[in-house]
Amino acid sequence: MYIECKKEELVGEARIGRVTFSKSMRSIYYNGKTFKTLKGTGFKSNYFDVDTGEHYWISGCRKDGADRLYGERLPIYIDEDIQEEYWRNIRNLPKMVGTTIINSRK
Repeated sequence: MYIECKKEELVGEARIGRVTFSKSMRSIYYNGKTFKTLKGTGFKSNYFDVDTGEHYWISGCRKDGADRLYGERLPIYIDEDIQEEYWRNIRNLPKMVGTTIINSRK
């Protein structure tokens, strides 16, 4: 999944990582954090961290790599445990396996 921390801004640190869902699909678990849905009430965000209250945009990864809402040329970090699957199965770019940072919209 694509996970971008919004804090109090429209653009934030972004990662691509493996998440798990609660049975109800209302909560997402990632990297020791629990995110609950904002049920459509967030501004450019759809989940919040239950511990900090920070807002996040969490969505499926796009095949074209254009995951950021505004196409900013800021890094997106790919967790090592998912990077091979991401480049081979999602982006269909097996030659990029080993790349753990995306620096621009492509």
